[in-house]
Amino acid sequence: MKSPNRAIILSAGQGKRLLPLTETRPKCLVELSGKTLLAWQLQRLEAAGVEEVVIVTGFRADAVAAEIERLDLKLAVRLAFNPFYSVADNLASVWIVRELFDREVLLLNGDTLPGPGIVERLMEAPPAEITVTVDRKPGYDADDMKVLTDNGRLLAIGKTIEAYDAESIGFLRFSTVGAAKFRAAVEHALQRPEGLKRWYLSAIDELARSGVDVRVQSIEGLQWGEMDFPADVDNLMKLSAAWVKEPVKA
Repeated sequence: MKSPNRAIILSAGQGKRLLPLTETRPKCLVELSGKTLLAWQLQRLEAAGVEEVVIVTGFRADAVAAEIERLDLKLAVRLAFNPFYSVADNLASVWIVRELFDREVLLLNGDTLPGPGIVERLMEAPPAEITVTVDRKPGYDADDMKVLTDNGRLLAIGKTIEAYDAESIGFLRFSTVGAAKFRAAVEHALQRPEGLKRWYLSAIDELARSGVDVRVQSIEGLQWGEMDFPADVDNLMKLSAAWVKEPVKA
């Protein structure tokens, strides 16, 4: 059995920046070259040997459930509903499934499209309490989740940090120890007044700054994409079109 064999996908949001494309469906169900974004994610995870996936749903949870029924998957998939999806950021989605951070686990953003090799590269990364996948490029914009690294260690992560040399693609791996520390950080963050408006990666930032072993795994040279704006959909359509005729590989 490969480890981690459990993955959590955060797919509660509607994706309002993609309207009207997401008027009646969450952005994880936007179709890319004949498959939904969620289908691409699940098939990548299955091909890499992941056996269990838990999807945190919110907007149009019924449509996500119908998509799971439609797909022919061997891995076990179950849903966890986040009733706060319209008033909270993704830290609350992690809180909904906090009990699942009791072992090694993968955590994937619902709007990240991983290409061939990315899941395996993260799973095969050197041991660490928490591992964050990163990519590097010549320039970064305001919406990028920026990362500052030092010899493989993550020093800081956030959209507004002033010093950075990489970006997070929204895909993490936790050891059993790291998962427990992350769960505790999430629970603590949601006790603060601003907790509902925070990203879960702000908890990763706090853990790294406190000395927790947070490492990065570069996926430079591999294909991936993120879906936030209409232009992203066009880019992901082009990216995924090249994968359609190939067997889905991790």
